[in-house]
Amino acid sequence: MRNILIIGAGRSATSLIRYLLEKSRQENLFITIGDISEEAAQKFTKNHSNARGIQLDVFNEAQRKEAVKSSDLVISMLPARFHFEVAKDCIEFEKHMVTASYISKEMESLNNDAVRKGLVMMNEIGLDPGVDHMSAMQVIDRIRAKGGKMLLFESFCGGLIAPESDNNLWNYKFTWNPRNVVLAGQGGAAEFIQEGKFKYIPYHRLFRRTEFINIEGYGKFEVLANRNSLKYQSVYGLENALTLYRGTIRRVGFSKAWNMFVQLGMTDDTYTIPDSENLSYREFVNLFLAYSPTDSVELKLRYALKIDQDDLMWEKLEELDIFNNKKTIGIKNATPAMALQKILEDKWTLAPEDKDMIVMYHKFGYELDGKKHQIDSQMALIGEDQTHTAMAKTVGLPVAIAALKILNGEITTPGVQLPIAKEVYEPILEELKENGVIFTEEEVTYLGYNPENLHLG
Repeated sequence: MRNILIIGAGRSATSLIRYLLEKSRQENLFITIGDISEEAAQKFTKNHSNARGIQLDVFNEAQRKEAVKSSDLVISMLPARFHFEVAKDCIEFEKHMVTASYISKEMESLNNDAVRKGLVMMNEIGLDPGVDHMSAMQVIDRIRAKGGKMLLFESFCGGLIAPESDNNLWNYKFTWNPRNVVLAGQGGAAEFIQEGKFKYIPYHRLFRRTEFINIEGYGKFEVLANRNSLKYQSVYGLENALTLYRGTIRRVGFSKAWNMFVQLGMTDDTYTIPDSENLSYREFVNLFLAYSPTDSVELKLRYALKIDQDDLMWEKLEELDIFNNKKTIGIKNATPAMALQKILEDKWTLAPEDKDMIVMYHKFGYELDGKKHQIDSQMALIGEDQTHTAMAKTVGLPVAIAALKILNGEITTPGVQLPIAKEVYEPILEELKENGVIFTEEEVTYLGYNPENLHLG
């Protein structure tokens, strides 16, 4: 049998594992799921004859190497910073590897060895990055094939709560790693190009520089700029495009409300709070407010944020129960961001009956035969339940499909890569379509960058 090792059995691995188990008899596969928690690894196997769950500590070099050596292909669903050690083992033992994470400089350094040994090291094959790469390049390559010149590319993606489960004032719940949500946008200014002009948005202004889009069947959304859109100039061959802008999708109003936490300093992850484990939610909020022997925490917060008691922003804060004097942070040496995450997880964790939603939107502007054209492309997917979420499906299925096609010799180009080649994206997108991940395209009047969609707060 052909052996696939999956390292990491987190929330994004559910659909990946289900897909491979369903294919295991037909494709002669044996799936080993390794996780730091043996219980977490075994819960996915469901006593399947072609699978096993094992305890696997990636920091245990001997254990990790033995697991990699015994496989034909390795799928790493670990946090991005842990991929490199696994990748080095794959090079040593000549095993193919697939991850959903961005290509790091360390991973890129293995390219020559991978090429020399004929190994496919596929990265960025999840949702974002992943489905965004493939769906974008499919259209861009089609435009170029008929002689078109790319002028504009905008791409937005969001993990949201499905309309039927949207029952809080923030119109949001955690559908992926909460820490990444809390820290989103940090680490440098957002960089992009609009109408040939370079633009930068520093973190403290990011959540008040949003734009609006409409997704057919789902209504109006806002988008905020991702950290660095400029790197996609070379990735997609868009060095001459006048507009290149990538962003994150949220329901309208989320960013304005989130900006309250940014301005207070609650998303800071650079220092720890003494005795944080014993702080009540109310005491945590008070850390960021001016001292007053008479004014309440509520009054000081309204004054600091310049919001009225009947403002919707105030209702959103109250809904989070952040003024509770009995609930404690319960995390030792917590940063403000960690404490905020704890508070939000109390309210924004998916309930068993909740469903999530993925929304992706691309805009392509191009010139052909002296005329300007525009294609709008969109995808929306509702999850099945709390386990098989739309996020898990759109992250895990591309990983699983790519892994199987590598094993079957359908994807053969060696090296450290992302899925922008036609031999990769065409068959994967076709199979994703069969699983409900469907993009619809519409030819519309070319507008270029439309400043009417810009919201300045």
